[in-house]
Amino acid sequence: MLAALVRTPGRAAGLLRRAAAGVREDLDAAIARDPATDSRLEMALASPGLHAIWTHRVSHELWDRGATLPARVISHVARAATGVEIHPGATIGRRFFIDHGMGVVIGETAEVGDDVMLYHGVTLGGRSLEPVKRHPTLGDGVTIGAGAKVLGNITLGHGAQVGANAVVTKDVPSMCVATGIPAKVRPCEPGTDPEATLYDEPALWI
Repeated sequence: MLAALVRTPGRAAGLLRRAAAGVREDLDAAIARDPATDSRLEMALASPGLHAIWTHRVSHELWDRGATLPARVISHVARAATGVEIHPGATIGRRFFIDHGMGVVIGETAEVGDDVMLYHGVTLGGRSLEPVKRHPTLGDGVTIGAGAKVLGNITLGHGAQVGANAVVTKDVPSMCVATGIPAKVRPCEPGTDPEATLYDEPALWI
């Protein structure tokens, strides 16, 4: 791959431009979701969630190219450095953000859409030992609260919200809220803000 880029400097420049644009996009998405900072530089230097995401983008590229061992080594190093474990086989969309980061686990066959946000302690885990699609699929704009476990080959529709510490083992429809153990889906009322609905039960955020 490196040799090919050297022979085609135009392609290399294009890849660098896209990578830089992606980094800026991730930074701006993180700043929009984190009221503790409004500085790109601070976010770039001091956000373990972003460091984990950026490292994953590298390891995932290697994984897709068949370099599975280097990909796993990179993800292992990232886990030690950030406290976030993302399998290189997982598919992650644009503007993904992990707030705080520590304890997040994302399994090999997980698929995460664009504009998704996870808090610390979230697990996107499997419920099968078979080599099949065994981890969740998250649509665009999903938010998952701290400590929640989303398990198995299930789908969270776009805009779905999962309360803190919930255990989700069944599909959650788009724009709906799942809370509790086991998680129950609240009715999807037209015009209701799913994030605001989470605050109806403050204990879920403890």
